[in-house]
Amino acid sequence: MPRQIFVNLPVRDLNKSIAFFKKLGFSFNPQFTDDTATCMIISEDIYTMLLTHAKFSTFTPKTICDAKKNTEVLIALSCEDRSEVDQLVKKAVAAGGSTYNQPQDHGFMYAHGFQDLDGHIWEVFYMDPAHIQ
Repeated sequence: MPRQIFVNLPVRDLNKSIAFFKKLGFSFNPQFTDDTATCMIISEDIYTMLLTHAKFSTFTPKTICDAKKNTEVLIALSCEDRSEVDQLVKKAVAAGGSTYNQPQDHGFMYAHGFQDLDGHIWEVFYMDPAHIQ
């Protein structure tokens, strides 16, 4: 069985976060969704658990970071091409998110990013497969 990854993120308003990510084209697994959490499907083996602060607190003894003021993690998400990078950022901004920098063109890689409603940073990028060894 392939290894899976579940990124857990605290959110202030679960329903608003679900609506935000639906506007970006993501779907959710109802089997792992209730009024405290949801499982957002990124790909066949990659998921993000969006958890209310109360639920998230049950998994850690540490204080939850305010992602609008501090950065604890950068979530990097690959895209099929440069156009998908631009479209995903555009959808995020239209859904209430924001950008934090300008697009970065490194020749072999094109990247941009957005902050979700809670300030978590999502870096979206396209890397030309011809440059990957």
